[in-house]
Amino acid sequence: MPVVNRIADFAADMTEWRRHLHQIPELGLDCPETAGFVVERLRDFGVDEIHEGIARTGVVAIIEGQGAGPTIGLRADMDALPIVEATGLPHASQRPGRMHACGHDGHTTMLLGAARYLAETRNFAGRVALIFQPAEENGGGAGVMVEEGVMDRFDIAEVYALHNAPGFDAGAFYTNPGPIMAAVDTFHIHVRGVGGHGALPQDTRDPVIAAVSIAQAIQTIVSRNHYALDDLVISITQIHAGTVDNVIPDTAYLNGTVRTFDPAVQQMVMARMQQIVAGQAASFGVEAELDYEVGYPATVNDPDRAGFAASVAREVAGEGRVLAEAGREMGAEDFSYMLQARPGAYLFLGQGAGAGLHHPGYDFNDEIAPIGASFFARLVETAQPAA
Repeated sequence: MPVVNRIADFAADMTEWRRHLHQIPELGLDCPETAGFVVERLRDFGVDEIHEGIARTGVVAIIEGQGAGPTIGLRADMDALPIVEATGLPHASQRPGRMHACGHDGHTTMLLGAARYLAETRNFAGRVALIFQPAEENGGGAGVMVEEGVMDRFDIAEVYALHNAPGFDAGAFYTNPGPIMAAVDTFHIHVRGVGGHGALPQDTRDPVIAAVSIAQAIQTIVSRNHYALDDLVISITQIHAGTVDNVIPDTAYLNGTVRTFDPAVQQMVMARMQQIVAGQAASFGVEAELDYEVGYPATVNDPDRAGFAASVAREVAGEGRVLAEAGREMGAEDFSYMLQARPGAYLFLGQGAGAGLHHPGYDFNDEIAPIGASFFARLVETAQPAA
C-alpha cells in the first residue's frame, strides 16, 4: 500500500502549510506563531481536544477513535535554527538569522496531514495524542514536556517520531532496534594565565599554549582511554584567544561536544577530561576550569516497536525501501526523553539529494510529506485497529 489516497488528495494543502511555516521560523521554546498555526489547522480538522502552553508553546491534540483502547503518541518538532538562509526560494525565511534548516517545518506538516486524515476517518480504536513540540534543537523541549507530565496526563502508552534524511532515497525509511542516536554533552574550558608582550613570553604564563595542549590531550581520551569498539566521539569545535599579533592574552577558551551511548563511557570521559584540564593547567602554571554539561541522553528504540514501525513503513514505501537495522549514529535527538518515558521508535524518512541538515542551503522536500503522513496514519490504524 503506497501513500494513503485521501492524504494524497490534500498534498497541495500540505505543501502550502509547510512553506508558510518555513517563512516564520521560531527558536527554542518560543514558537507561538508556529503553535498558533498548528492550533488553527487542528480546529479546522475537528480534533476532539487541544491543549496548549505545554513546555511554553507546545501543543497536544487528542483524536478519539472507535471504542476503547490505548493512546498512541505521535510527535513532531516545531523549532528552527539560528542560521541565515541561503536558498533564495520564494518561500524562504522572513525572519533574518533564522531558518528551518533541519526540516521541522516538514515534520510538523506531516503530523498535521496525519491529523487531518485521522480526524476524518477515525478508523482506529482508542485515542491518538498528537504532540507538537518546541525546542528540539536547543532546550530539550521533549524533556520539558515529559517533566510536565504529558505521558501520564494523556495516558500515552507508546510514542513514535519521524525525521527527514537528506542524501537517503526519497520516500525510503530507515531505523534501528535499540540505540539509534547518541547521547550529547557539551564542555567549556576557561584558561586563565598572565598575558604580556609577544616578544617577552618568559614574563607571561601563556594560556594559548596551555589551551592547545589541553586540546591535544583531550583527543587521547578516544585513542587511549576507551575500548575501540565502544562508540565515542569528542570534538573540540571552538578555540578563542587573543586579539592582536604581538600580545599574549590573559585568557583562552575551548568548547566542544561529546557523543556516547554507554553511561560508563560517558563517566570515564568526564573524569579523564577533569584530570587532563587540571594536569595541563598545572604543568603550564595557569588556571583552568572545566564546565561539563550533560545533555540529551541516547535515543533508544524499543526493539519490538521499531520492528513494528518498520513493517508499517514497508506498507507505505515498499518492501525493498525500508532498512530496519541501519545501525546507530552519533547525532543526538531529544525524543530520547520520550523514549525513556514510554516504549516507541524513531525513524528516518529519506528526502533525496540536496543540502544536508543545518546547512543554509537546506530545504525540506515537499514530495515526501504525504509519505510521512501516511506512515503516521497507518501506524495508528495498524497498532490499534477498529473493532
